[in-house]
Amino acid sequence: MQKIALITGATSGIGRATAITLAEKGLNLIITGRRETHLLSLKKELEAKGVSVLPLCFDVRNEAEVNEALYNLPTAWENVDILVNNAGLAAGLNTLQEGSTDDWDRMIDTNVKGLLYVTRAIAPGMVERHIGQIINIGSIAGKEVYPNGNVYCATKHAVDALTKGMRMDLLPHNVRVTQICPGAVETEFSLVRFHGDSSRAAKVYEGFENLVAADIADCIWFVVSRPSHVNINDLVVMPTAQASATLFHKVSI
Repeated sequence: MQKIALITGATSGIGRATAITLAEKGLNLIITGRRETHLLSLKKELEAKGVSVLPLCFDVRNEAEVNEALYNLPTAWENVDILVNNAGLAAGLNTLQEGSTDDWDRMIDTNVKGLLYVTRAIAPGMVERHIGQIINIGSIAGKEVYPNGNVYCATKHAVDALTKGMRMDLLPHNVRVTQICPGAVETEFSLVRFHGDSSRAAKVYEGFENLVAADIADCIWFVVSRPSHVNINDLVVMPTAQASATLFHKVSI
């Protein structure tokens, strides 16, 4: 029987790349996101690879929407084998004293509460079946703190702590829990952080070869494809040209 993977934030970036990679490996997919047209386009692309796809349009920040979608899965989709908690974002890059509370709420509600809402809906089924795998997409911002990163770093530190807590809680139930922490990956991340300022976003990736979403999707497949007795607890992935959140070897052009 083909396994089922649920991927949040599947309409772009790492989530989209992960959906494509897992489809190519033969997994059936539940893809979620806020942009319905993107979901339906991705569904068509994935089904062309010979797998079944269930698109669910909801915002992970909205507990009622999450519950409506995930507690009412069609029977054929109820047994989720792999949960990829990918939905996440950064909003703003300001000192704490100059920060926007709207940005703070958006990051906390997406990166922390959204992950919790989705996991709360899916984990009990894994416990009942005594098998499953949860992969949380963290960040190197969950391993260190950088100037003006304050609240974003705090949310990713929360993901780091929640991953460890999940692993302890789910240990007796044979559910594997992994965190993957990327460094500089060129996706929509910086465009969202800078509220659509494409020129400012582009400067983040100048002068070095950054990671791309497919690099992280490969890491997710590596984790998923390990034998059942092997769990990758924590995986930190950066470009060769990056040594920390703020230290890069950049070449002037």
